[in-house]
Amino acid sequence: MSDIKFRLKRQDPRDKENPEAHWEEYTVKYEGENLTVLEGLFYIQESLDPSLSFRYGCGQSICGSCAMYINGAYRLACQTNVKHLAADVITVAPMPHLPLIKDMIVDMDDFFAKYEQIKPWLIRNSPDPEKELIQSAKDAKKIEMPSDCILCGSCYSSCPSAWGEENYLGPAALLKAYRFEVDTRDEAGRERMPDWDNERGVYRCHTIMNCVEACPKELNPTEGIEWLKRAAVRRKVFRRAK
Repeated sequence: MSDIKFRLKRQDPRDKENPEAHWEEYTVKYEGENLTVLEGLFYIQESLDPSLSFRYGCGQSICGSCAMYINGAYRLACQTNVKHLAADVITVAPMPHLPLIKDMIVDMDDFFAKYEQIKPWLIRNSPDPEKELIQSAKDAKKIEMPSDCILCGSCYSSCPSAWGEENYLGPAALLKAYRFEVDTRDEAGRERMPDWDNERGVYRCHTIMNCVEACPKELNPTEGIEWLKRAAVRRKVFRRAK
């Protein structure tokens, strides 16, 4: 049996008697060589403090629900093994710069509203095809990176442009816009373009690249945003649809 100390940032803004943020420490016991941060949080909630609140979903690093600020970096709690952190204390806090609901749970409503704004679905203007639209391996490769985004919100939380401009779409939404813009099956062209080709879209990005460092899936939102900027120029100058 092994044990490790967890230091958690706790806060419930609705608690009128103690609404301020504070830190609490817990000793987590576990067997074997492996313990994820999410498993540690479960142990605390089930065995030490049932008032602890956090989000989780698939437990397989796919849903993005358990994104948190762990030992000074954006990480997925289900993906993070305490052994790999090589630390005596595991420090866990909610993603910063987002409205707090309680403990590790942040309000993602604004994040997803901006995501929906860029129409993140395949748009076809041609008649429905009689058979499946086949993509070449080369064309499918174009959407591989942006398709791996799990909408965890880490890039959005880490982005200084989002901190200073509440209407900025943010790197996750713009990465998804890029994903559909480079999809050869999509025909939105200029229909989707006004949603991101403006001062609250791609031009608010100052290429700081915090989003690249924060992404737990090692994606590159900045690359997609820069592509969109170039695409906007091409369409305005050469009047291209895509």
